[in-house]
Amino acid sequence: MYDFLKRLGIEEVNSGVFSDRWLEGKGGEVTSYNPANGEAIAKVRLADRDEYEQVVAVAERSFAAWRTKPAPLRGQVVREMGEVLRAHKDDLGRLVTLEMGKIYQEGLGEIQEIVDIIDYAVGLSRQLYGFTMHSERPGHRMYDQYHPMGVVGVITAFNFPAAVWGWNAMIAAVCGDSVIWKPSLKTPLVAVAMQNIFAPVLEKHGVPGLFSLATGHDDVVGETLVNDHRVPLISATGSVRMGKIVGAKVAARLGRSILELGGNNAIILTPEANLELAIPAIVFGAVGTAGQRCTTTRRLIVHESLVDAVTERLVKAYGQVRIGDPLDENTLMGPLIDEDAVQQMTKALEQVKSEGGEVLCGGERVDRAGFYVTPAIAKAKNSFDIVQNETFAPILYVIPYSDFDEAIGYQNGVPQGLSSAVFTSNLLEAEKFLGHQGSDCGIANVNIGTSGAEIGGAFGGEKETGGGRESGSDSWKAYMRRQTNTINYSKELPLAQGIKFDL
Repeated sequence: MYDFLKRLGIEEVNSGVFSDRWLEGKGGEVTSYNPANGEAIAKVRLADRDEYEQVVAVAERSFAAWRTKPAPLRGQVVREMGEVLRAHKDDLGRLVTLEMGKIYQEGLGEIQEIVDIIDYAVGLSRQLYGFTMHSERPGHRMYDQYHPMGVVGVITAFNFPAAVWGWNAMIAAVCGDSVIWKPSLKTPLVAVAMQNIFAPVLEKHGVPGLFSLATGHDDVVGETLVNDHRVPLISATGSVRMGKIVGAKVAARLGRSILELGGNNAIILTPEANLELAIPAIVFGAVGTAGQRCTTTRRLIVHESLVDAVTERLVKAYGQVRIGDPLDENTLMGPLIDEDAVQQMTKALEQVKSEGGEVLCGGERVDRAGFYVTPAIAKAKNSFDIVQNETFAPILYVIPYSDFDEAIGYQNGVPQGLSSAVFTSNLLEAEKFLGHQGSDCGIANVNIGTSGAEIGGAFGGEKETGGGRESGSDSWKAYMRRQTNTINYSKELPLAQGIKFDL
């Protein structure tokens, strides 16, 4: 076993269930595999229903204690977790790479995102603002304020096994909530390691169950968590199919949900684009994380005058992408997560050809152990069924357009609405893209790609992407309950709207 795994408390067999202590894990076990070579890394034991109940009970007790702490003091506890995270950043980044397959620099970047969101959350702990309003009644004062909500359930996907939990957990913590984490069964070791490093900090401050872990099968943990009335907010990241199920079940019990679902992100390349900026952005957006980001660039909507020159440059650039061991510092693209992902990519390329498209390069299986493929570029139409759906793999569809309105129509003409970008030096095109007649996505960029987002902005999308928002801006409000207060400091009891009710 790797030495860094031991430093993170990872053993050959690990419990994946934590309340205020590690539970046995009586719900069976899963094996975590290294997608770079297909070899087993370690095993994780899963929660059964009784252990899930223990996790929720402790999370409720932790919330009851935690919410009484002033928000700035909650921020100081979160700050201490940031110090611990910094000390383990290299090891955790390496574990993300080992278990998920993204290159080491991306693994480090994922942990850095949590460091950044912690810094943001510490400042936020002194800025959980309400606001005051003028009452229509004399001698009255009105104001809005925000209170801690309760237990927050966080369901994460394999592609960002640490950062997405961090976005939710650290903001929820300063808002006064406790958090139950259900990680992906494809990447459970990252969750175990994170729980290991944060547990001593929480124990020190008397809230050991503030962050808890319920690793388990969907029919045991997932569905139970989503249907649990004791968990007022579910934040779920995953496929559109999964999100529709989760959203419906949470809504049926009148709970709240933050849904971060599929992306079908496009870059529009206009005749006035700076190609020296655009080409690297396109390649990283399409190839980074082996195409397994929700913000991956999947469609390149390029002006017909540029199609041949741009595709020629992209094919050449793709041939220079170094594919291999993601722990090797020279590697630019690691493996897909598993064999199913490889097969989905193969089927997608077969379908684009069957619909009349042309594969220009890539899509081959790399002859080595693990789940490696070459990134693919294909000419296609926006209307193709395969283009309308997200394939979680490094496939870039090149779609020509003739005028800018047509390009925006293509950009918006898919069910998903997460991230979008335009490359242009034309101010009118840029402003139109960002205006109400432009991109319908939650994220719209000019002269930068679709992939990657700073934590200071709200992250999320529209349409089938789910409508949720996480991370920065005023996303913190989703983790709190809002209350309007009216105080009568007069000696009269006037009613609103001038209503008279004399006794």
